[in-house]
Amino acid sequence: MTLTEEIISDLRDSGYRITPQRELIIRAIAESGRHMPVEDIYAAVQEQTSAVNLATIYRTLEMLWEEGLVHRNDLHEGKLAYAVAEHGPHLHLVCRRCKRVIDVDPDILAPLQAVLREREQFEADLEHLSLFGLCIECRD
Repeated sequence: MTLTEEIISDLRDSGYRITPQRELIIRAIAESGRHMPVEDIYAAVQEQTSAVNLATIYRTLEMLWEEGLVHRNDLHEGKLAYAVAEHGPHLHLVCRRCKRVIDVDPDILAPLQAVLREREQFEADLEHLSLFGLCIECRD
């Protein structure tokens, strides 16, 4: 079963109806293997059909996010990018100046996760997170 088929199956099991438009949106994200801003998802879907508008894409992405099937992340300039949950947990270090994105193992955040659990009784979603700052080249 492909990743697209797995996501569709999960949605059907949760009671969602799978329209052709939803399937195209899911396929675009699942087959990309990367984070995709909404504009890229829209462009990929438009290559298949012009029958999908931005509102449909936004609604579908919200549904996929609420179901835990995609992660969304701000990689720069306040634009959300989406990736399937199977993309795996990781931390993004985003340079504010050059826009470089450095992927880091999220285990580095384990101490923070423990402090949040202990002190605040809060379970933070740190599997897919962006931190903004300056990379070494831009810092100098």
